[in-house]
Amino acid sequence: MDLKADVAVVGAGAAGLSLALRLARPPSGAGPLDTVLLAAPPGPARAAPRTWCFWEPDDGPYDEALAASWQWLRVRGADGTSVTTAIAPLRYKMLRSDAFEALVGRRVAASGRVSRVEAAVDQVAPVPGGGALVHARRADGGSVAVRARWVFDSRPLSRLPPARTTLLQHFRGWFVRTGRPVFDSSVVELMDFRTPQPAHGLSFGYVLPVGPHEALVEYTEFSRRVLSRAGYDRVLRDYAERVLGLAGYEVTACEQGVIPMTDADFVRQTAPGVFRIGACSGATRPSTGYTFSAVQRQTSAVAAALHTGRYPLPPRPHSTRARLIDAVLLHALDTGRVDGPAFFTRLFGRVPAPRLLRFLDGRTSLPEDLAIGAHLPVAAMLASALALPLAPRRSLPAA
Repeated sequence: MDLKADVAVVGAGAAGLSLALRLARPPSGAGPLDTVLLAAPPGPARAAPRTWCFWEPDDGPYDEALAASWQWLRVRGADGTSVTTAIAPLRYKMLRSDAFEALVGRRVAASGRVSRVEAAVDQVAPVPGGGALVHARRADGGSVAVRARWVFDSRPLSRLPPARTTLLQHFRGWFVRTGRPVFDSSVVELMDFRTPQPAHGLSFGYVLPVGPHEALVEYTEFSRRVLSRAGYDRVLRDYAERVLGLAGYEVTACEQGVIPMTDADFVRQTAPGVFRIGACSGATRPSTGYTFSAVQRQTSAVAAALHTGRYPLPPRPHSTRARLIDAVLLHALDTGRVDGPAFFTRLFGRVPAPRLLRFLDGRTSLPEDLAIGAHLPVAAMLASALALPLAPRRSLPAA
């Protein structure tokens, strides 16, 4: 199968689907762009279903597909003290990848401007005269070739760019159902530090209640190495039963993942007309692991450039100032200069939640950043800032 298009979008994760949707719905006065979305067929090349969480006001573009949303967040210190805070006018939103894919599929099909092809991409090669040729293979073994003027690749990297600090945010979650109502469905347990802490980094429990009987209960760790599946299940069971006091519960599904948190500098263009978008272009916020909101900002800018005839180089997902703050914080957590549980508990206890969430999303002004900085452990952060330039950069396999 040989196809020609204005735009080829490689990968149907958050970034690929978001860009395809924006290209399917051009603004008034913009000419349509012939777009091909290449999605991996069922099998090892396709990512497992996963959950994305983010915060934004009510009436977001994907609200009809949300699993749940909340206006209250809770952070618990290692000693059990808690901070519960309202985040209005924002809501913390939970979106399952399969629901998002179905929503985008319906909207894209209705537009008639995007062709979806299920094929695993093997190679993206620039061609003389501009553009690139995307080589892919269908599940039945048949080949697909797409020639496009612009190619946006969202596939995960096989190796991370060199970085001074890389911590892994690794997690395993259980979707649990209980016989009696035990969950407060109005509040997210965002960070519960009543978990065993690793030698480097931090760990916490995370509870997303979707009703009084059901929740996603997750163990998350920021550290240098992942655990075995048995290791995750052991700490999850301890958290669910000893800390949360759950009994007689049923595990209905599981999810597990690894997110690199790194101060690496990600490449956004790999060849003329070939770009990276999403996590492989640095959309993951290094200090938190959140990615979805940055993907929306980046793909919105790319689509706007394409629709107005401008050069569509994806913007950096996070500002220089935000990346510098994250690099210092990652180094401080990795070296142990900063006590992670105390650090985050203090921030949520002293900074108004909407402002703190905008800070974590990289959307605060310099004066706001300075005001938040007054609540940070200044000596530890300064020591890390001075030591950071001396740390060697190393390239690691992507998780």
